[in-house]
Amino acid sequence: MAEKYTEENIISLEWHEHIRHRPGMYIGKQGDGQSPDDGIYVLAKEVIDNSIDEHMQGAGKKIIIDIEDHSCRVRDFGRGIPLGKVVDCVSKMNTGGKYDSEAFQKSVGMNGVGTKAVNALSSLFVVKSYRDGKCKRADFSKGILVKDYPISSTTEKNGTEIYFEPDNEKFKNFRYLPAYMEEKIWNYAHLNPTLTLVMNGKTYASPNGLMDLLQKRVDDSIRYDIIHFKGKDIEAAFTHGSQYGEHYYSFVNSQHTTQGGTHLAAFREGIVKGVREHFKKEFDSHDVRNCIIGAIAVRIQEPVFESQTKTKLGSTTTYPNGPALRTWIVDFIAKEVDNYLHKNPDTAKKIMDRISQNERERKEIAGIKKLANERAKKANLHNRKLRDCTVHLTDVKNKLAKETMIFITEGDSASGSITKARNPQTQAVFSLRGKPKNSFGLTKKIVYENEEMNLLQHALDIENGLENLRYDKVIIATDADVDGMHIRLLLMTFFLQFFPELVEQKHLFVLQTPLFRVRNKKETRYCYDESERDKVASELKKHGNVEITRFKGLGEMNPEEFGLFIGEDMRLDSITMPQDASLNKMLEYYMGKNTPVRQNYIMENLRAEVVDEL
Repeated sequence: MAEKYTEENIISLEWHEHIRHRPGMYIGKQGDGQSPDDGIYVLAKEVIDNSIDEHMQGAGKKIIIDIEDHSCRVRDFGRGIPLGKVVDCVSKMNTGGKYDSEAFQKSVGMNGVGTKAVNALSSLFVVKSYRDGKCKRADFSKGILVKDYPISSTTEKNGTEIYFEPDNEKFKNFRYLPAYMEEKIWNYAHLNPTLTLVMNGKTYASPNGLMDLLQKRVDDSIRYDIIHFKGKDIEAAFTHGSQYGEHYYSFVNSQHTTQGGTHLAAFREGIVKGVREHFKKEFDSHDVRNCIIGAIAVRIQEPVFESQTKTKLGSTTTYPNGPALRTWIVDFIAKEVDNYLHKNPDTAKKIMDRISQNERERKEIAGIKKLANERAKKANLHNRKLRDCTVHLTDVKNKLAKETMIFITEGDSASGSITKARNPQTQAVFSLRGKPKNSFGLTKKIVYENEEMNLLQHALDIENGLENLRYDKVIIATDADVDGMHIRLLLMTFFLQFFPELVEQKHLFVLQTPLFRVRNKKETRYCYDESERDKVASELKKHGNVEITRFKGLGEMNPEEFGLFIGEDMRLDSITMPQDASLNKMLEYYMGKNTPVRQNYIMENLRAEVVDEL
């Protein structure tokens, strides 16, 4: 019999209650800061975006950001929020200046929700506005106004200052990771050449825009100088390197659209169209784009994103007073590419050489690729090697899609423990047999010749790029010993060599597992290093004798124990590339021949460790 349904069943939530009750609607996933799209980074971005929008309107050329483990402070030097509306702008839904397109023509956020979400999801939120010698301040906690200060005099320059501490109830055990924040700040700098940002005392500026961004990501292996052009509301740059795949950085109104969208698809299409028109040949599009590294940024009014986190531009957006957005970008890119190649015949020749090489390599592996794919099917992949989950990243309508992950393990014992402890809805397990091959410097032909590599790329479904990637997180789960570290390094080399987009788009992680179990008769605790072990042992000794167990491998842990380390409290290390790192040089240094430079590094660090021990 149906339950009674009366007026008492109808509940009305205050704005801050709704945000706290359904944070995913406003910031995507919550997380703890281990992933770059975790909620704490979205909170920081929402506040910084407002300051960027001020700069885009010609108000303020400097933004100061102070980031600590558990807090964020942003100070801009724009116009400042009108003093009488400070409280409303951060605590009343559908309130803000961005609804007035005269004031904010091409802002990042248009729905007036951003700072309200930050306010509601922070244990402490402080807003200050400085205007013409006056200051207005208000303090909030979890969206509730706790102190409304009267307007006072100030000597501060005009602008807005916001300080917040994400609520630990919503973001358990969170911490801001410097590498993620630095990447975001650099992106802001590259997209705003007349802006200076200062984070934790370090200055970030990029007078050459996207040219600077790509210069940091390429090395002397590129085939030709970076092609860079600008137009009204659009900037783009690209070149061809030696790395496999396609590598792009795309932005809309200063927002890093990590999942691309309309503008990125049009950029890729425009490059192919421009090259085909210049050479008057119908090249295979994959041959034109393979090994490319590019960046595109557009500024448009009222962009349509697929979610509040704005990681993908929707396809319905049109360019104001003109053609569809995609048509506008394709035509602009194609024309600029064709014109550039006519003016630079040496570059045109080098692009033709790169296309010809791509075509030869594609045809060379066509036969072995077909045989390898047939072998993968016959290998009964989804039973023998892969214990799959029921939800996948490609299930875009499933709310669990972004929680999907695959653990790459060594040996049957470790894979067996994880398989028994995992969540079969969202956690898959791939079992390696032996150590992977060192793939540095090899061609992609080896991926199809080597059974383990071929099965792994099929398990992830990344043979032709990340469009069909089946898991949001690809997690290397190896033992914490020398062999485990070696396997970890070989797997990282495999992905960086042949599928670097997996790292660039922050999908690759390493699982941290405890080295020690410390327990007495009443309590058991797990420790991840020696210092943590000693501290916990000291605490537990107060209540009786302590037993300390050193884990040698993942297979030693029983499934009940393992379930503790791959659940809510799972610790992951994200694999990231430093902003100024050259992929080829980095791989050569660590995985190439034992060069004198690497020998000296090992000897110096070994000597330093001996001194520390003494």
